[in-house]
Amino acid sequence: MRRWSTALAALLLAGAGLAATTASAAASRTVAGTHPSSVMCEVGWGSYGKTGVDTSYKPLTDVRTGRHECFDRMVLDMEGAGHRPIGYRVGYVETLNQDGSGDAIHVAGGAILEVRVAAPSYDPATGRATYRAKAGRRLPGVDVTGYRTFKDTRFAGSFEGDTQIGLGVRARLPFRVFQWDHRIVIDVAHRWGVLD
Repeated sequence: MRRWSTALAALLLAGAGLAATTASAAASRTVAGTHPSSVMCEVGWGSYGKTGVDTSYKPLTDVRTGRHECFDRMVLDMEGAGHRPIGYRVGYVETLNQDGSGDAIHVAGGAILEVRVAAPSYDPATGRATYRAKAGRRLPGVDVTGYRTFKDTRFAGSFEGDTQIGLGVRARLPFRVFQWDHRIVIDVAHRWGVLD
């Protein structure tokens, strides 16, 4: 019986040593390799343009941005749209050209995402502004200083029911677009690829 106890104790100690060695090796890989949170940043969004064609044509009321661990986010609010579809077209362009005039609007960054939503920045019934922004200027109340991916935002204008915005990003990076209630959400990843 004593031999079995001694053998069991030796086996348990060996197992504990193996577990400690495995944990130590994993920790070494983490230090020498990538941050453990990089696994959560795997994205397969791609950089091709994205569109949503149906629309409720409710006015744009607000634009805001936020920083996340794996991406920077822009949110456009269309109050009153509820769960009805909101049309959009988002894609990379060489130059942001204002609808109507065709004038080029400077957008800082390594690449420009043109954001179009089928939502005027005014009330169609009254003509009253619902989102007070000026063509060629930064978006009001939006400051992207210190963001990893976003570098600039510019309002291009509202023309024939569409609002056009330029989003300057660090480089041509993968992004996704989706509707969340009365909002259009644009996430641009901090990087390409998957780190092991």
